[in-house]
Amino acid sequence: MASDPDPDRLKALEEKLKQAKGKEAPPQTNTAKGFSQGEVAWRMVIELATGIMLGSAIGYGLDVLFGTLPIFLVIFSLFGFAAGIKTMLGSARELGRKADKAAKEGN
Repeated sequence: MASDPDPDRLKALEEKLKQAKGKEAPPQTNTAKGFSQGEVAWRMVIELATGIMLGSAIGYGLDVLFGTLPIFLVIFSLFGFAAGIKTMLGSARELGRKADKAAKEGN
């Protein structure tokens, strides 16, 4: 059957609990107020994909209109990729500024 708990182990456990309660909680990362790292990553992926899709759609539309299928599709797909990268970098810069501002206000 079950034996009585060891008093020495219980005292050691109580000491560990006291030490753990006395410690401060680990600081949370301030990516930006209200955003987690995953949300920021998804936002950037969506910005890139949207730029590529819009550029491809515009290029395909122009190719169908003018009858030159691969030319505008390739060109505008690359423009969409560049626009997506530029938007991603702008978002990262903005979130970095917000995180710096939050860190300065927290001190």
